[in-house]
Amino acid sequence: MGERPYVLLSCGMSIDGYLDDAAAERLMLSNDADFDRVDEVRAGCDAILVGATTVRTDNPRLLVRSAERRAGRAARGEHPSPIKVTVTSSCDLDPAARFFTAGDVAKLVYCATGTCETARKRLGDAAEVVDGGEPVDVRRVTADLHARGVRRLMVEGGGTMHTQFLTAGLADELQLVIAPIFVGDSRAPRFVHDGEFPWGRDRRADLAEVRQIGDVVLLRYALSERYRG
Repeated sequence: MGERPYVLLSCGMSIDGYLDDAAAERLMLSNDADFDRVDEVRAGCDAILVGATTVRTDNPRLLVRSAERRAGRAARGEHPSPIKVTVTSSCDLDPAARFFTAGDVAKLVYCATGTCETARKRLGDAAEVVDGGEPVDVRRVTADLHARGVRRLMVEGGGTMHTQFLTAGLADELQLVIAPIFVGDSRAPRFVHDGEFPWGRDRRADLAEVRQIGDVVLLRYALSERYRG
């Protein structure tokens, strides 16, 4: 599939490995200091990717929040916020979602081959629809992003996206924040799903950094030789 961007996975989870609870209102796992750290990481990336489920359930804006960081990007000749990317097999997406409406930045939707025509009709000018294969192949997605000039890609979830990038061996770095709570509800979404991961009984991931940020802890893993500490 050719070259790909440097891929950084970013995730906050409970002590027992959940991204959220089963309540209607989103569970805030992090704190202000860590949200600011994530904002800094976003500002240093060319694109941010989330799965379609995250677009539907969290309705994220996926923009750089800090005015100073947006200005810094503009001074470098970049858009104030990175390109927004999502991946979907069904294209069950609302063009009124903040993913599409927030920010003057390119939005890319990688769809399964059979849904591309429907997706283009549904989304119109809200985003560029790209054929991601049948089913969507994250290797194809990353190769296409690289061809578009994306050199640093931040993957912010959810569990399906984390699982696909990790099991495909496409992740160079994982930034995992652990919140001091338990969810204890199997209906809630988990950090990853079942799969064959490159790191297991016979190969341990390389823990590159541990940092306390208020009441949460950041674990930073180097997952490939491309890791940039």
